[in-house]
Amino acid sequence: MEVTNRYITTKTHIDGAPKESLFELKTEALALSVEPGSNVVIVKNLYISIDPYQINRMKSQSSSQKSISRAVGIAPGEVIDTYGVAKVVASGNPNFEKDDLVVGFITWGEYSVLKEGTILNKLDTMGFPLTYHVGILAYAGFFEVCKPKKGEKVFVSAASGSVGNMVGQYAKQLGCYVVGCAGTKQKVELLKEKLGFDDAFNYKEETDLQSALKRYFPDGIDIYFDNVGGEMLEAAVDNMNTFGRIAVCGVIAEYTDAGKRAAPDMLNVVYKRIRIQGYLVVDYLNVYEDFISTTSDHLRTGNMQALEDITSGVENIPSAFIGLFRGDNIGKKVVKLADE
Repeated sequence: MEVTNRYITTKTHIDGAPKESLFELKTEALALSVEPGSNVVIVKNLYISIDPYQINRMKSQSSSQKSISRAVGIAPGEVIDTYGVAKVVASGNPNFEKDDLVVGFITWGEYSVLKEGTILNKLDTMGFPLTYHVGILAYAGFFEVCKPKKGEKVFVSAASGSVGNMVGQYAKQLGCYVVGCAGTKQKVELLKEKLGFDDAFNYKEETDLQSALKRYFPDGIDIYFDNVGGEMLEAAVDNMNTFGRIAVCGVIAEYTDAGKRAAPDMLNVVYKRIRIQGYLVVDYLNVYEDFISTTSDHLRTGNMQALEDITSGVENIPSAFIGLFRGDNIGKKVVKLADE
């Protein structure tokens, strides 16, 4: 059997803000057959995670491309891989059978041909939204990097985004005081009314971020969960308490504008003994089962809300990706490519 596979590539390296004209929708004929024992698996992609870090892979050069294999550069015209959920349609790998649901690294397309060595696992949905399996970034960053304690004061930037919204909810479940920032009035209301943040503010309405954080944290910040970098990181460092912890999950303000690179006051870091740690999801795959059990319990009891922003169709992948840099998404940005 042969199908038509539509997929997205870049036309050129992207060294500034991404634009639709820099992406291309390609079509290929794909035979849904594999040699037994080849360990090749062909999957029909159901959902893919849309993540801002991919812009660093599309640049002509970025220091991140040399760090780990998952961050290597993507050449123009090359298939773009990403984390997602799919259904097996043909398998030459004894670990997978036709119709298995799987989670792992698939592609910005309707089908993926996955060779031996690709990270791929069978998916037990456990009544979990399929799109929610990508939330381990929030869980690991908060619990493993920040090591929070009940009653601590937590600040989350990009708090209505895919990771930030979950971090804030985990912190509330633990009994922390939580304030988030976001870029619209609608998002600020959502943080306070739907997700249970103690407070939230629109950073675009603040002329002095350092003063704003002083207002929301008169007794200082114990934990800052950073998704943006830039001026927000500088302001947070100025308001951190002694032995404060900063988990750097992303620096979206700096991805498309090197001029916004953060320059925190290192005297504060030294004298307040602040720990600033970057991390990647591959560092914490060992806590995946803890993440699933804890989060599914919270979702079942209604103590946490799944916040998802879903777009449909392979042709809409570029606009969904570009929207991340404009702050269009509320919650985890996902593109749905097919029904189960």
